[in-house]
Amino acid sequence: MELIGSEHARYDEERAIFNAMIDRRPAIIAKCTSVGDVQDALALARDKDMAVAVRAGGHSVAGFCLNDGGLVIDVRSMNAVEVDAERRTARVGAGATWGELDAATQEHGLATTGGRVSTTGVAGLTLGGGSGWLERRYGLACDNLVSVDLVTADGRTVTASEDEHPELFWALHGGGGNFGIATSFEFAVHPVGPEILAGLLVWPGDAGYEVGRAYRDMAFDAPDELGSALVFLTGPPEEFIPVHLQGQTLAAIAVLWAGDVPDGEDAIAGLRALRPEVDLVGPMPYVEFQRMIDDPPGFGNYWSADYHDAFPDEALDTFVKYGFERPSPVSQQILVPWGGAIARVADDATPMTHRDVHWISHPFAMWDVAEDATANIDWAQSFRRDIAAHTNGGVYLNFIGHEGEERIKAAFGEAKYRRLQQVKADWDPNNVFQGNQNIRPA
Repeated sequence: MELIGSEHARYDEERAIFNAMIDRRPAIIAKCTSVGDVQDALALARDKDMAVAVRAGGHSVAGFCLNDGGLVIDVRSMNAVEVDAERRTARVGAGATWGELDAATQEHGLATTGGRVSTTGVAGLTLGGGSGWLERRYGLACDNLVSVDLVTADGRTVTASEDEHPELFWALHGGGGNFGIATSFEFAVHPVGPEILAGLLVWPGDAGYEVGRAYRDMAFDAPDELGSALVFLTGPPEEFIPVHLQGQTLAAIAVLWAGDVPDGEDAIAGLRALRPEVDLVGPMPYVEFQRMIDDPPGFGNYWSADYHDAFPDEALDTFVKYGFERPSPVSQQILVPWGGAIARVADDATPMTHRDVHWISHPFAMWDVAEDATANIDWAQSFRRDIAAHTNGGVYLNFIGHEGEERIKAAFGEAKYRRLQQVKADWDPNNVFQGNQNIRPA
């Protein structure tokens, strides 16, 4: 284990995370390469009475993976991936990113639901639920868990599964990093790729209302194989975007078909009938599509989200309006359909509520100049206020920053939140692990 303090030459490099809005200065960063290192780091924090944060991917928009003046347990070096193609399982170190997991599983034409950004950490995304392009076909990332290995608050090692510590295992399906430090995961993996039908359909922003309505009317009821999102963005200065669309607001639909390519062509025919000006959908490697919207480091980020049981025209008008009013060219306005395999999981099977929700709206504010933070945060918060009449109160916590205890409770509902509090009390009664969407012990 390597201990890095503020005088170390790599200190600033090691404490940097993707969200440039977060600037925290831990006293010690413990670079762990084994379960034993994690136990030793946790013991050091306990001996020195230091707050603990756990860093895996470093993609928490709220910066939960860092703290000020405490100890950060950094598991990024614990990133090994072992695939059992015959059993269709993958064992993954807690420091792995989805890009690393996808690369390993795709050697066997297999995958499991992962993040829409390849640099996202497997641990944080899975423990928070795990939304991704394959979710309508194969469920959320947490729905594919076979087991999780943990170091507990008192330094023990345990494995949680359906047969071992099942109540803890239940809590790990969306309850976040509240219950221990995950050191490895075992996932079920499924036939996907290596070549899939995927890409982006793009229209000028003025077509956004028409495209949005057509998309809204077909995406939720589409076959489970179709993962998609409606996105308002600014045309990038890239060869694949015509010059007259560069720097302009665009309406786009991202699609991934998790099935046979010819069937996917039939499934998106209705979208192509809307005559996109740019059609970037075609056969491509799954790993390439998973990297397509990777967000570069160094930007400020503020995200939020809401659940919608329906998305009527009034809601869509508000969504499109704010798509045009993005104050930064790198901000995006995103609408994602749920349904499919997500909704077929029994309500009490995981802590997550509202699995039958139809839509998630996701204002995704990014900026590259610190002075732009206020305008971008105001934009996201104003959209939430204006869309509130069409929300059901639920939220997927991985899509938001730190928005308070009431939003955490909204993700689980009162009864499940109390159940999570009891699991927290059983495994972390002193709330050692509070660098997360924190569930206070009962």
